[in-house]
Amino acid sequence: MNLESANAAPPLTAVTAPQTSLPLPEIELTRAELGAFDAAAAREWLLTNGIGGYASGTVAGANTRRYHGLLVAALQPPLGRTVLVAKLEAAVRYLGHSAALTANEFGDGTIDPNGVAQLQSFRLEGRLPVWQFVVQDALIEQRIWLAANENTSYVRLRVLRASAPVMLTLTPFCTYRDYHSHTHGQGWQLQTRVIDGGCEVDAYAGAQRYRMTADRARFTPHNDWFWNFKHRREAARGLDDSEDLYRVGAFDVDLAEGEYITLTFSTALTPTTACTAQRAEDQTQRALLACAPDRAPAYIRQLLLAADQFVVARGAAGHTVIAGYPWFGDWGRDTMIALPGLAITTRRFDIAASVLRTFAQYVSEGMLPNRFPDAGEQPEYNTVDATLWYFHALDCYVQASDDLALARELYPVLVDIVDWHVRGTRYGIRVDDDGLLRAGEPGVQLTWMDAKVGDHVITPRIGKPVEINALWYRALTVLRSLAAAFDDEAQLKRLEMLASRVQRSFERRFWSTHDGYLFDVVDAPAGDDNALRPNQIFAVALTPELLTDEHRRAVVEVCARELWTPLGLRSLAERGH
Repeated sequence: MNLESANAAPPLTAVTAPQTSLPLPEIELTRAELGAFDAAAAREWLLTNGIGGYASGTVAGANTRRYHGLLVAALQPPLGRTVLVAKLEAAVRYLGHSAALTANEFGDGTIDPNGVAQLQSFRLEGRLPVWQFVVQDALIEQRIWLAANENTSYVRLRVLRASAPVMLTLTPFCTYRDYHSHTHGQGWQLQTRVIDGGCEVDAYAGAQRYRMTADRARFTPHNDWFWNFKHRREAARGLDDSEDLYRVGAFDVDLAEGEYITLTFSTALTPTTACTAQRAEDQTQRALLACAPDRAPAYIRQLLLAADQFVVARGAAGHTVIAGYPWFGDWGRDTMIALPGLAITTRRFDIAASVLRTFAQYVSEGMLPNRFPDAGEQPEYNTVDATLWYFHALDCYVQASDDLALARELYPVLVDIVDWHVRGTRYGIRVDDDGLLRAGEPGVQLTWMDAKVGDHVITPRIGKPVEINALWYRALTVLRSLAAAFDDEAQLKRLEMLASRVQRSFERRFWSTHDGYLFDVVDAPAGDDNALRPNQIFAVALTPELLTDEHRRAVVEVCARELWTPLGLRSLAERGH
């Protein structure tokens, strides 16, 4: 990949709503909440760039995960995430006093330096992280933002108050690694070259070159390793927790009150200017906030800004949804479940339509991908419900937008999906004689309960899972409505027959008279599974016509009584079933 190839992705969003004049929402943490290293290191921030790259770290400035980094570039957008610039050290000399604005934790437990001692406050200004530090009588602000649709990060330090010049030394620590791994520097040197305003890093032959520059500073090359940084969150996960980072050099600058320095870290030869990127970010946030419901409380507006960071470009003209930062890519199931909230409720119909079109391109043998692998291999199709959630997401889109044109465009794909499910597709997915959808085979996890250790599937759910059949019925009824709208009499007749068979069988097969709720799986290898799980609630929420009033009420009551917690529903009743 050349230096500018990451810029080839389409624009992330086309937020067409007018900009709001309301102030950006803020979340602020004070010194009382952040005064200790452990407290500040436990708080994390995240920024994304719309093509799968991101920046993330802790309020303390110490990296606690292998996934933290100031420039984590998506070299195969929206995947191929590679940590390039791990962090930026900031040291201050002022009125004869030296202090750090960042922190590190090392393998022996040493915290050095500990810039938390100078940390006055931290806030999210909209979704941008902003720190304020006090050194003697000086007040210094640091903020970070990213360029949209480009692997470029910016850090700006501004002297808000000072009675004398503030001398700053800013030291980037670099690496070149997949974000799931760690760097160990023994026997390896990153290749660097001093350029105008900073330096360029060419880690090895064939690696993506990247640059770090400052708008005003003296750059001094160093080229040495710092050893044994500890990532405490990885230790807590039982994983290897240390790495080495490369110091390419340092930027030195003297700032008077009101002055600032901006550092740019980028894979682009000519990155977007910091001011242009900052202005675009502000405009994007304000346009997003205009999509919020009238008089929405601040936390809803903040959530709207945060959620938008999961929408990313995929391919030349499409979009998808990242299932979770920092370590997930885009997953079919998560995308379709999240899409109504991310783009339809907020009336960002262009994004919703783009996501639906994008996934239609990847339908294979009647199935949507479960996930797209990090390294760009072929999509994986080991899911039974992602495809069915696609019908639900499309219906939500049509109901909210009245855009039957998109539905007509995707209609042949939907018909093909149903055909494959009726005659049978991968992993034993097919309609059985009772009209219900069967799925599963040994060694494969197809539903959202997909934990697997080695070759062992924790909750295999082979047979006819309850929420899968509720979703199957939902898919049939969505397509039936479209067939009626498009005067496709042959499909309409067929779909009415298929849906009717599910409706006749569902309650008869799934209702457990003995337990007073729905079986989790029927026709499982060991017989019907009456484990009390939350999956049955989908039958009430998505397809209430499949159950009587009495049975719907019973399902809700048993889930509330046995599964509800303040944080959501348990995946299994404490009594086991």
